[in-house]
Amino acid sequence: MFALKGKVQNYAWGGKKYISTLLNNKISNVKTAEYWLGAHIKAPSVIKTSQGNLSLREYLKANLKKCLSKKTVDTYGKLPFLFKVLDVNKMLSIQVHPSKIEAEKGFKYENELGIPLTAPHRNYKDDNHKPEIMVALSEFWLLHGFLSEEKLMKVLKATPEFTDLVSIFENQGYFGLYKNVMEKSKEETNTMLAPLIDRIMPLYKENKLEKSSPDYWAAKAVATSTDKNDLDRGIFSIYFFNIVKANEGEAIYQKAGMPHAYLEGQNIELMANSDNVLRGGLTQKHVDVPELLKHVLFEETIPNILLGDLQEDGLERVYTTEAKDFELSKINLSKGEIYKSEAKTVEILIVIGGEVDVLEEKSSLYLKKGESVFFKAGSKYKIKTTDTAVIYKAKVPQ
Repeated sequence: MFALKGKVQNYAWGGKKYISTLLNNKISNVKTAEYWLGAHIKAPSVIKTSQGNLSLREYLKANLKKCLSKKTVDTYGKLPFLFKVLDVNKMLSIQVHPSKIEAEKGFKYENELGIPLTAPHRNYKDDNHKPEIMVALSEFWLLHGFLSEEKLMKVLKATPEFTDLVSIFENQGYFGLYKNVMEKSKEETNTMLAPLIDRIMPLYKENKLEKSSPDYWAAKAVATSTDKNDLDRGIFSIYFFNIVKANEGEAIYQKAGMPHAYLEGQNIELMANSDNVLRGGLTQKHVDVPELLKHVLFEETIPNILLGDLQEDGLERVYTTEAKDFELSKINLSKGEIYKSEAKTVEILIVIGGEVDVLEEKSSLYLKKGESVFFKAGSKYKIKTTDTAVIYKAKVPQ
């Protein structure tokens, strides 16, 4: 095993305190949005070895089968997941992720067109899909899939500015409704949304809106935007999608094609090792509407809050999903309890609360809140604490 140090990502939507406090860093005015643990080329983690600090990405290249197991290497050829801590202060863009097949096609097509990987109008940064699961570390709010037909129709009829959309939804369904608003010009979007914003903004400023209401998030989107003259098409989606509140320890899984957006709070996120994002608004970044429409799941979504399955040891709770690339679990430890495990393939653990001692054959590590450990395949280890501790673990299911 090796002590592991991740990389902080400073994005405009991040907060200023949570990740800095977690990592025991000085709090500054810099917004820290994400903390990455993994071997992604953009920001590979660093492991501490007897030869000094090494890039996890480079170490894995030189020791692939020893670290990942033969099955994982044969299937993926690399570390297949990326592990993150997120602090969402300002809403993220509405987005979907492509399937594996569509990612391969899109990546190949854009390569053939000669579009640079760093080009702002590039849709596919790699040839991988990006299913992802998040577990709330606090009260966490997000948009997740389309409302049921009944609920969406109720919203459209109850929102005076959207009455013209009722017949479109009745006749053309989810696809026709979404296509209609996403293809509107800036002028058409402003004309339709300006009266809505004028009506709800005073209520937002007077703290009279509940977070369960789309009015709250639509008003916040405008209040926190850099350009208040051009209203974002993503505001429509706030009214079309489920607004979900996840409490600490509750999880949501986002499969390919599921439209979603993180709104507020802190979470642990585990995903396939990809950076493919097709955006649908609430962003200054590139929005390719024709490509987006190819990938969105145009169907009602009943949000499935995952509570995790408690294992026989009574200590570990596994958040099971259909994803083959990764598995996320939460370990709660109290004084006197010992968590025992054998890593069948690579594992990464991060301590979110408390302090622990990690024992692995002839070596040991003392980890404080915010610190992480990397296990190679075949590692047998134990974890204990002198008080209480909360740990999140990422691995590849075998």
